[in-house]
Amino acid sequence: MDTPAIRLTELAHGGGCGCKLAPSVLQSLLSAQPAVQPFAQLLVGNEMADDAAVWQVDDNTCMIATTDFFMPMVDDPRDFGRIAATNAISDVYAMGGKPILALAILGMPINKLAPEIIAKVLEGGASVCAEAGIPIAGGHSIDSIEPIYGLAVIGICRPDQVRRNGGVRPGDALILTKGIGIGIYSAAIKKNALPPGSYEEMIGSTTLLNRIGADLATDPDVHAITDVTGFGILGHGLEMARASNLSLVLKLSSIPFLSQAKALAEQGFITGASGRNWTSYGVDVALPEGLPDWQRLLLADPQTSGGLLVACAPEKAEALVDKIRLDGYPLASIIGTAEAGAAGIRVVP
Repeated sequence: MDTPAIRLTELAHGGGCGCKLAPSVLQSLLSAQPAVQPFAQLLVGNEMADDAAVWQVDDNTCMIATTDFFMPMVDDPRDFGRIAATNAISDVYAMGGKPILALAILGMPINKLAPEIIAKVLEGGASVCAEAGIPIAGGHSIDSIEPIYGLAVIGICRPDQVRRNGGVRPGDALILTKGIGIGIYSAAIKKNALPPGSYEEMIGSTTLLNRIGADLATDPDVHAITDVTGFGILGHGLEMARASNLSLVLKLSSIPFLSQAKALAEQGFITGASGRNWTSYGVDVALPEGLPDWQRLLLADPQTSGGLLVACAPEKAEALVDKIRLDGYPLASIIGTAEAGAAGIRVVP
């Protein structure tokens, strides 16, 4: 870990996907905007909180467009760039596509950070794009009060391989490909309380590309995909439930967590975003009786560069989990099911 003399996290009031506006605030802002005029080629817009926009170019090709950026959740500038780039590219994979190019988004307090530190942020982002097989073909930079980095990403896929957060069917199994707890770890980092070895675990998760999404989208038994980021497993699960007009049942004991997430959450290392998330959508979540607050907030924990939440035919779920694990996602697990009913989430022990 290469920590600069001035800690990047000290220059930001929030970090990673914990910077996102609360779901209720975002919904209020978007509801005040004029409706998007209908375009036949616009297959996916912002109407159902999907991960990216999708435009059909011709009978065989769709273009996927997304952007994502945030402030640092770690102090190592190269790691910050890697995490932000991995997170931005994830939206393309979550729609079932393959990225083809990216544009960099950079805002830095140039009077506080040395040029070589900023260069390492860019270097980290470029290294992840190289791993994904895409160029950073341009971008835009500004002098800002807080450090900001991210990407705008373009991808492509076939029309029949577009996977939305809607489309879940009653009886579908729900698979999560990465562990929960990134926000908890970032809160511990700010207080220098992250246990030994946990930083490497967090970086390993947040820089693991969700490229499995493009493979899953070729399978007709995979009905819906979304990535789990700033709104937590509950928030993005609710988006999936609402878009599909059904209910999700999540089994708490089956949800994968990072190794120290539960212990740190119980000790109080909770982000402010967890509370804002719960306030925004808790009314639509049924929890087990007597669930401790730290566990409730862990389920609302904001994930930066989190995993994919996948809905598939139940008889195919075990084989899909085996495939996902073999492809490099060792914590992939079946975490619940979908059922007919009012849009919402029920958490069971």
